Amino acid sequence: MTTGTADSGTGARDTFPKLLAERARTGADQPAYREKELGIWQTYGWGHVAAQVRLLAAGLADLGFRRGDRLIVVGDNRPRLYWSMCAAQSLGGVPVPVYQDSVADELAYVVEHGGARFALAENQEQVDKLLAIQKKVPSLEIIIYDDPRGMRHYDQLQSYAEVQERGARLLAAAPDTVSAEVAKGHGSDDAIMLYTSGTTGRPKGAILSYDNLIWAARAGASFDGLRAGDELLSYLPMAWVGDHIFSYAQGYVVGLVVNCPESAATVMTDLREIGPTYYFAPPRVLENLITQVTIRMEDAGFLKRRMFQFFMTVARRVGPARLDGRPVSPVDRLLYALGNLVIYGPLKNTLGMSRVRVAYTAGEAVGPEIFNFYRALGVNMKQLYGQTEASVFVTIHPNGEVYPDTVGKPVSEVELRIADSGEVLYRSPGVFKEYFKNPEATNDAKTADGWVHTGDAGYLDERGHLRIIDRAKDVGKLNDGTLFAPKFIENKLKFYPHINEVVAFGHGRDYVAVFVNIDMIAVGDWAERRNVSYASYQELASRPEVYDLVQGEIEQVNRDLAADPRMAGAQIRRFLILHKALEADDGELTRTNKVRRGFIAERYKPLVDALYDG
Repeated sequence: MTTGTADSGTGARDTFPKLLAERARTGADQPAYREKELGIWQTYGWGHVAAQVRLLAAGLADLGFRRGDRLIVVGDNRPRLYWSMCAAQSLGGVPVPVYQDSVADELAYVVEHGGARFALAENQEQVDKLLAIQKKVPSLEIIIYDDPRGMRHYDQLQSYAEVQERGARLLAAAPDTVSAEVAKGHGSDDAIMLYTSGTTGRPKGAILSYDNLIWAARAGASFDGLRAGDELLSYLPMAWVGDHIFSYAQGYVVGLVVNCPESAATVMTDLREIGPTYYFAPPRVLENLITQVTIRMEDAGFLKRRMFQFFMTVARRVGPARLDGRPVSPVDRLLYALGNLVIYGPLKNTLGMSRVRVAYTAGEAVGPEIFNFYRALGVNMKQLYGQTEASVFVTIHPNGEVYPDTVGKPVSEVELRIADSGEVLYRSPGVFKEYFKNPEATNDAKTADGWVHTGDAGYLDERGHLRIIDRAKDVGKLNDGTLFAPKFIENKLKFYPHINEVVAFGHGRDYVAVFVNIDMIAVGDWAERRNVSYASYQELASRPEVYDLVQGEIEQVNRDLAADPRMAGAQIRRFLILHKALEADDGELTRTNKVRRGFIAERYKPLVDALYDG
């Protein structure tokens, strides 16, 4: 089994089923997946994974699954759901993972648009959604379920185990059924269809090939020295391209150990138990962790709070310099070592980051305050810039060159270009094949010579690093000509633990105004300690004391903006704490928790106008 960063590329290992066969042949007992069931971690080696995938693939073939068919996969991160994707690929099919919290209409769109005949659901909740969809989308023929709990009276469906039993019978009669199909696969074949977040309309199905994904897995692994046996916790949606690269593609290419948590509620506990060496978290997760730390510190005694504040000041000055290999004075080195003993070490252990060698954040812009908090603790946190259409990797911070205001340098074989309009374009071996059934969108996104429009405004600085300003369509100007970059302003506010979400307005206006969602847990704790009574989010959000709290944090952000020559004129003049939290189920956020700015501006137009009517 390979112990370096990746396997060498050969035709014998140009698809994931072929890579799996090689892993099973050379390291059958090496751990590949772990799953926590009933409080106990179960470990599965590569040999076991290959056998399970082969049985499921044969069972799918017996049910009529053919080359080119699509398999909907919906549920939480489970080893068997990951194996089902490889089973579909073994037969020349294309898995289509779907966000597990999708409502029935969203799921129906993917099933119908993808023309899927087969679907695999984790549990009864997902099965019920698919059964409701089946009545409206008759192309969905076969529904398979994994978890048998609550499924006693669903006689018309196939269980995962039953499909594998069918596979065992087929293989007994025709042992080469699956291996013959695996041998027909090529790197240029469709490997996966992943739907975009849909911030501006209906999600698009981006088709990525094995060549795209295997190149990306190797390029990312080589960039940061990933090795066989590195551990990660797979807790982000399987439908998101980042999870597919980290938990699936790099798992097969590098030989990572993919750990699946018991449930969403136990992720932090499971993270501490696993102690991953490879970690990824989108900005929202990092913000929530800081919120939890802040709440605990506010509830702590005076001495503990002062000690935390003192050593975090030392950490912000010393931690990033140590990670980057810059000189640190003996006094600071001693103070940091003491801080690591009493603050940083225990805190990293609580966050499950004690063993992290490489950590990424991506998905949307992260505030520099949030980013620097983790690097101050000694966590090798980097920003990664990528897209579904790029198979994730476009740029990453190199070791020793980590700057909070950039997203790093291009990964090997990635070319960058800045258009005259300021839009960032890239070209790489990871560029997607096409949008399914949407040639117009494909042509809009990708030029004839392979350059992809990101939709992001940015530039390359003198260090060769890419700096992203904002989404190109969102960057605007105030009426006096001041640059208005809403995400830049929003991220500054979201650093504060009491603020969960922000939507900034200002383009074509005289000044900047914002909607604010408070963090119910953090503000609730703050209110409880001050005897501020409330009975609901709406009531808490309307309290004058909470408005004073948020105003103080906005005033601090305005002081920071005033010190930035580019944004000095974009200080926040008015704000409103929304009466409800923004929700993906209400169409206000995407399933990856990105703000749908245009939708919000339209839905809450009377409130937006009120912020500007004087």
